[in-house]
Amino acid sequence: MRRSLAGVALAVTSMVALSFLIPLGALVMSLVKEQSVTAAEQRAAALAPVLTLTTDPSALRESAAGLDESEHLVVHLPDAQTLGDTQAPAKLLERAQQGRESISQKTPGGWICLQPVVLPGDRVAVIENFVPDEELTRGVRASWAVMLLLAVGLVGGSVLVADRLGAKVVRSSKKLAQASHTLGQGNLDTRVEPMGPKELRDAGVAFNAMAHRMTELLAIERELVADLSHRLRTPLTALHLASERMAGTPESARVEAAVHALETELQAIIAAARTPLAVGPMGHGMRSAEPSTPSRPAPGAEQAAGCRSEAAEVVRRRTAFWAVLAEQQDRPCALEITQEPTAVSLSDDDIAAVVDALIGNVFSHTPAGTAFGVRVVRTAQAVELIVEDSGPGIPEPDRALSRGSSTGSSGLGLDIARRAAAVTGGSMRIGHGPRGGAHITVVFALAPSQSAGRGPRGSRRRTGWWPPRKR
Repeated sequence: MRRSLAGVALAVTSMVALSFLIPLGALVMSLVKEQSVTAAEQRAAALAPVLTLTTDPSALRESAAGLDESEHLVVHLPDAQTLGDTQAPAKLLERAQQGRESISQKTPGGWICLQPVVLPGDRVAVIENFVPDEELTRGVRASWAVMLLLAVGLVGGSVLVADRLGAKVVRSSKKLAQASHTLGQGNLDTRVEPMGPKELRDAGVAFNAMAHRMTELLAIERELVADLSHRLRTPLTALHLASERMAGTPESARVEAAVHALETELQAIIAAARTPLAVGPMGHGMRSAEPSTPSRPAPGAEQAAGCRSEAAEVVRRRTAFWAVLAEQQDRPCALEITQEPTAVSLSDDDIAAVVDALIGNVFSHTPAGTAFGVRVVRTAQAVELIVEDSGPGIPEPDRALSRGSSTGSSGLGLDIARRAAAVTGGSMRIGHGPRGGAHITVVFALAPSQSAGRGPRGSRRRTGWWPPRKR
């Protein structure tokens, strides 16, 4: 924008300067020429009275030298005697003598002025004054140079002023764009200082109002989530009482464990919703003291969030939780976890959300008794979470990644897993596994400090099968 404004100022000012320079230059040349010719005519007219008094050559030469030191003043006497070096063409001289008319016109090499003087006895003498071309243009170049320097100064000044104004506009625009980008990354405290032209100041004020309103709406939404989650405590209390009445039965321990796990998750949701507003890598609320990152940053951007977790440990805990429900539905569940370090740049809650989403899909979209397995594999630069089942599989894997595009499914669970992988710079693949059903692989890039080296290969441990409990 600065270049454009400076270019416009340069073009406009240059055209204005040229529109004045060309006429002024021609006017200066015309004035200098007119002044030189007028001076020559005046000198010739001043010598005429002397010629009427005397025709003595010495006196005439002395008078001519006093009037014109350049010796361009010449007298043509009636007896064909010429006092000085004449520059007048013979035809013009004869015309002035016979026609007794004053002649002033351009001749080769300069300007000639012929002034006839009638002497006693009806004789005619002619006074000639020749003005060379250098006399006709004396001082013109200096005047042109002064005007050109003045025009260059005006053009340079206008360009400089336009550049400064453009810099102010560009600076305001860049700050507004940077603030918009930062707000889009999740930093809800971003505000701009309105500056620049009135339009940009109005845009800055509108941006601050929008950011403030956005923060208010998010706070209201989070409060609503917390309130709705808190309302679930009432049925949880009833479940606690029911489990106490079931004490001593084989199902009481499982019910109590499931209720306790659900209460723990509910408490975590309420705590997360009550924390000060900020957005973490997966869009979860974080404490405002922690830096925030966008929901889908480029690889390496997750370091700014300060999140780091052992994926294998989180997968083990969440699979153990789902194993209890698997037993109730007679679902064989297998777990295979590597013993190598699996540090990724996500929080425990984010990884747990991925595991819950993938295993939850198995429970939601396969019949009871369908076996499934969970594996965590470490590669050179990534950690792979693999969830597979022996169900019917996913008929359209590409559409399954879009929310609301699959029949009977919102697509939310797979989208959560895909976004989590993208946060770390990883990816997600959907296919058919050896069990015959869905085979989902979520690839998390290793945290920077872990990606350089690897532990011993082949050191995996199998947590075995959770066989369905006989009833």
